[in-house]
Amino acid sequence: MEKNELYPIFLKLHQLNVLIVGGGNVGLEKLSFLLKSSPNANVEVVAPKFLPELEALAKTHQLKLTKGKFKKKLLKKRHMVIACTDDLIVNKRIYELSRKKYLICNIADTPDLCDYYLGGIVTKGNVKIAISTNGKSPTTAKRLREFFEEVIPEDINKMVQNLNEYRKNLKGNFEDKVQKMNEITALWKSKEHRE
Repeated sequence: MEKNELYPIFLKLHQLNVLIVGGGNVGLEKLSFLLKSSPNANVEVVAPKFLPELEALAKTHQLKLTKGKFKKKLLKKRHMVIACTDDLIVNKRIYELSRKKYLICNIADTPDLCDYYLGGIVTKGNVKIAISTNGKSPTTAKRLREFFEEVIPEDINKMVQNLNEYRKNLKGNFEDKVQKMNEITALWKSKEHRE
């Protein structure tokens, strides 16, 4: 059976420099996705022209838009790149240049040219769940996201905050604290508790 070997991480995009190359529909989709999860992300979008919706989104979030074609110098001081132009040759060049600079890169709709995928995300306060289908089925990720949005209670953030306060007040060494937190949260797994 095939296995998803991706390693999930949660990036602080407000502390990183992200470049998106492409100002069309896919660029808008990628930017919207990033900003939904990280509204204060530090993003620059470069393209010869931008959709009005992308311009409005960039203005709302105070992002930098650079009108023009992609140039190699745009990769300086970046951490992450998303290329979504309508030219596969340009996208492939961006990927190759990014790899030479050890930047993580995503080439839209080209899984072989991706160091990471933008999966489905569920956010309820401080709780965030990322869903990946290993780039195989964005529709499945979308349906799973909808499912989790429905079943995770809206007040889960209150529970997380309460557990955080409880954890801060625990006495003992690290192992004791972990054991106490495990005992409290073990109820979630019990069938009786869910019914």
